[in-house]
Amino acid sequence: MISRLKVYVFYMRLACNLLPVAAFTFAEYVRFLGPHRFDITEYDPVSYFHLLIFATIVWSIVADHYGLAAAELLLAETTGLRRTFAACCATYTVVFAALFFYREVSYSRVFLAVSAISLLIASLIFQAGLRRIARRATLARKPIRLLIVGADAHAARTASRLGSVGPPCRIIGYVSLPGQEIAVAGPPLYALDQLDELAVGNSIDDVVVALPPPRWPDFPAIVPALERLSVPIRAVLDFGPGVITSDKLFQFGTLSMLDLGTTPFDTVSYILFKRALDVAVSTFALILSTPLMLLIAIAIRLSSPGPILFAQDRVGLNGKVFRMYKFRTMRIGPASESDTAWTTENDNRRTRVGALLRRHSLDELPQLFNVLRGDMSLVGPRPERPHFVRKFLQDFSRYNSRHRLKVGMTGWAQVNGLRGDTSIPQRIEYDLYYLQNWSLGLDLRIMAMTLWTELFGRNAY
Repeated sequence: MISRLKVYVFYMRLACNLLPVAAFTFAEYVRFLGPHRFDITEYDPVSYFHLLIFATIVWSIVADHYGLAAAELLLAETTGLRRTFAACCATYTVVFAALFFYREVSYSRVFLAVSAISLLIASLIFQAGLRRIARRATLARKPIRLLIVGADAHAARTASRLGSVGPPCRIIGYVSLPGQEIAVAGPPLYALDQLDELAVGNSIDDVVVALPPPRWPDFPAIVPALERLSVPIRAVLDFGPGVITSDKLFQFGTLSMLDLGTTPFDTVSYILFKRALDVAVSTFALILSTPLMLLIAIAIRLSSPGPILFAQDRVGLNGKVFRMYKFRTMRIGPASESDTAWTTENDNRRTRVGALLRRHSLDELPQLFNVLRGDMSLVGPRPERPHFVRKFLQDFSRYNSRHRLKVGMTGWAQVNGLRGDTSIPQRIEYDLYYLQNWSLGLDLRIMAMTLWTELFGRNAY
């Protein structure tokens, strides 16, 4: 079962990773070689080849992140347009960010546009072709014959799910364990000491061990008996509805470890590409907003006594505290008041300039420097003061899960209206949704929504 899937996935990933080659080849023909090509001023094939290598590396990582060559897509009924479009946007966002800093070669805008559209179309055709081939192969191949170890309700659910996630499977028997309540019917039922009957000349392709967590201590006694069958042995891990695991089982020295978190912070996409997006966009935003920030600084200085910038401790990634910067919008007061008091609508501590800045979120522009430093990201859960983090941890058990990612200037909760004095449980739910569904495409969507929400949001005070 697994070996067949691995062969499928290997060829799927190989073909998927070569899609930029097809897209660049078509774009090169349209822009430089075809009968309707534009006038060629400067065309260096070597430079475009280097760009192809870079784009292919980026695409291979992004496509893997979005699962464009995942085994579950073989039998999917959807077109995959949403995830494919998001993957293409993420890839070309990184490419454009790199070209923003690399100015030695001027690449054709027409070429880049045609290659981006071609990559999207080629990816959709690729996935549609895969699904068609998979369906034909499913009808042509014999089903995979499975022996399920376990005969309770958990084993019955496992057998049902196995029939809907990949190549066709046929359950040829169940193995009941001592003390189990039998909840399966149909195929033959074996006891553990009867497996010797299947050791020679059996018709089993794979053994699937389906034990609920309370019976995991039985594994050491079960595995030796299963090894006599001389077929691959797989184990189904089910930690219950309260635990969401990743799909990564990895070797750390002599230890086998399974990721039990849902954080994408350990992925290359998050560490490399999200950081590249943060640096490129924040640098560009700082360049554009420098005149505006100078005017704001002058207005703050002239309108009320005190510093221009306001620095405050906030809780960031993994619960670490950092100094976050904002334009000062309040009158000078005790630090204990600003660290523990909640800002409310029509707060009498605001200055006249501060009220205007907060209404349009312009007081947060200095946080672009926090993004460049790496304390924050452009998109993520909003950073909170240590006093309120300690308070919310007592009231909401999952509150600290939001700190598995970098905090951000804007976030999924904020663009959905949860800003200022709004429901904390709702904010947590939106932050956890962002944690579990993070992608570069979602970041770009939130940034686009922020252009409207941050300027005209009703809860910005």
